[in-house]
Amino acid sequence: VREPMIDWLVKKGKATRTVNYKLRDWVFSRQRYWGEPIPMVYCEKCSWVPVPEKDLPVELPEIEKYEPTDTGESPLAAMKDWVNTTCPKCGGPAQRETDTMPNWAGSNWYFLRYCDPKNDKELADKKKLKYWTPVDWYNGGMEHTTLHLLYSRFVYKFLWDIGAVPKECGSEPYQKRTSHGMVLAEDGEKMSKSRGNVINPDEIVEKYGADTLRMYEMFMGPFGEAIAWSSTTMVGVRRFLEKVCELFERLEIRDQRLDDENLTRLLHKTIKKISEDIEEMKFNTAVSQFMVFINEASKATKASKATKETFLKLLAPFAPHLTEELWEKLGHKESIFKEQWPEYDKNIAKDETIELVVQVNGKVRDKFEADAEISEEEAKEKALASEKVQKWIDGKEVKKVVYVKGRLVSIVV
Repeated sequence: VREPMIDWLVKKGKATRTVNYKLRDWVFSRQRYWGEPIPMVYCEKCSWVPVPEKDLPVELPEIEKYEPTDTGESPLAAMKDWVNTTCPKCGGPAQRETDTMPNWAGSNWYFLRYCDPKNDKELADKKKLKYWTPVDWYNGGMEHTTLHLLYSRFVYKFLWDIGAVPKECGSEPYQKRTSHGMVLAEDGEKMSKSRGNVINPDEIVEKYGADTLRMYEMFMGPFGEAIAWSSTTMVGVRRFLEKVCELFERLEIRDQRLDDENLTRLLHKTIKKISEDIEEMKFNTAVSQFMVFINEASKATKASKATKETFLKLLAPFAPHLTEELWEKLGHKESIFKEQWPEYDKNIAKDETIELVVQVNGKVRDKFEADAEISEEEAKEKALASEKVQKWIDGKEVKKVVYVKGRLVSIVV
């Protein structure tokens, strides 16, 4: 009802469309020495005066004691030589603002500075901004999803409005945004020093290796969910990497034609699966696929050099140190990370058979294996002819039969 009413009012010239943004006050409450200085000075005669642009940026002084004060003031308040200055307007005595902006104030535009970090003339070179921005994909923590997105977008739009960011970059800072989940302690609680449940990554790397830690963090669960730490699963990932090493040592290098047919098919399925999972941030299922491949490969007596190389290319982003070493052992002089990403053959990667589920009024009543290319008509016929299904539809009127390709046949009676 609302939209037609607005359309009517606009058409009659009695109203205009507008958008209201509810932006909460941005409180710089937590004071840290290393926050960005606020470029303002206070003069008894002129009140608050901004620091002239030629004197920017205002840099923090070198100090020995940077802990917060008991009074709630910024640690900068005690730096009298830095605080006491002259008024840019009248030249009289003045004092600098000692409150600082929190760290996340700078995080609202730092991605722009990444384009040209050493530029001391402007925010960034316009050509470089046009080339690199907007950000293709911005990933961050769940706790930053609302406020950080809101304020970083606000600051970006301001910089875009004043021309600091070229109009060609677009008025939106990010094209895509995702959030990662939180790693909880083994007891399922949020990690904190006071609880004594913090995991020290240095100790994990020392005991299991950097690749194990890296792969475990990707394997522990869906990327966007909070997952509890598990030492047991960590050991499992370590054993998987050891198995990769053992397998590469054991399998002979043979011509591609001598690869096992099932292994070749699984390799192409693995390329497809890993490639898709990386794009969709499904790292845990990608690691699972690596394990499936290695388990199957362990049954083989030989594997071609090409198969080994392809597998290492897929594993490289997940276990960079191990794959680089195994790549060198295969006789390569250049880094594995200079290689092209593998491509799969659709005909080889496709399933030969699939399992179709048969539902009657929403409840599963049977399952059967079928050719992957089974037609809709044949799938429906097989489902209706099933003995298990027959006892649920016998004597009843079949109102509808729906086929979801490659997944199920749904019968409504």
